[in-house]
Amino acid sequence: MSDLAFDQLVSGKPVKLEKDGKSICVTRIGNEVFAIDDTCSHSEASLSEGDVSDFKIECWLHGAEFDLRTGQALTLPANIPLATYQVSIKDNSVTVQI
Repeated sequence: MSDLAFDQLVSGKPVKLEKDGKSICVTRIGNEVFAIDDTCSHSEASLSEGDVSDFKIECWLHGAEFDLRTGQALTLPANIPLATYQVSIKDNSVTVQI
């Protein structure tokens, strides 16, 4: 479990959260927050350095896209989904269940 401040997350700008040996990509879209594995399933690239559009994040290295809601790989070269994590928001605190 890890906490972030909701008002410090910028919509459409992913951040990397490191907790218990895991790297998690946390992304705010409007009033929702999503958390998926930070490492692209195609290569060792950090998704938190990628671009977000709609509910998708694009890996900066080879352009693979993932659904932030489900972790599903949407475009090649990635074809393996990523783990997603439950996120709860209470007051200004965002908690990611890892």
